[in-house]
Amino acid sequence: MDKLVLHIGNKNYSSWSFRPWIALKAAGIAFEEILIPFDFPAGNPRFKEISPTGRVPVLHHGNVRVWESLAIIEYVADLFPDAGIWPKSAADRAVARAISMEMLAGFRALRNACPMNMRRPVGRLDLPEGVTDDVARIETIWHSLRAKSGGPFLFGTFTAADAMFAPVVNRFEIYDLVTDTATLDYMAAVKAHPAWVEWRDAALTESWIVPEDEA
Repeated sequence: MDKLVLHIGNKNYSSWSFRPWIALKAAGIAFEEILIPFDFPAGNPRFKEISPTGRVPVLHHGNVRVWESLAIIEYVADLFPDAGIWPKSAADRAVARAISMEMLAGFRALRNACPMNMRRPVGRLDLPEGVTDDVARIETIWHSLRAKSGGPFLFGTFTAADAMFAPVVNRFEIYDLVTDTATLDYMAAVKAHPAWVEWRDAALTESWIVPEDEA
């Protein structure tokens, strides 16, 4: 099989890169990582050389090119059906995909006001309208699924659904958005995962600064 090559952006800021990266790492799937930093005002011209959208992440697998975080995760899950990227039961997989799509398409107020930033000291912001509603909806998702599965992750073991919400864990922490014990327990479980620790540690060593992501 041709090797998987995952092109990503800065680990400190690139939430969309983080999602497939942590999904593959948590599943134990081998891949080569190529990091192209956001070191130009409008991204990096090199992105257009490797991605049809001019954005990252993008996965190269032989002659195949797959872009967009969730599409990358789905493609690799098809390649490795026994890796546990999605939950085992059909019902759980359906719900996991539904909340992953909800994350993909929604929560714009939270994402726009509170960009992922692994280096940012914890501190609150004046939040625009809609952020509180986004936070409440995400907490409802987390609480209901962990209550059903028994945790520590949304469907018991770490799956693509947890990967899709991983950047939110950082946002909730660094902007001091939540106080609920069950929410904090889930966040602690995600932050303790070896894949999270590896990404975070690498992010903390980066020197690039992206002003628009320094809320």
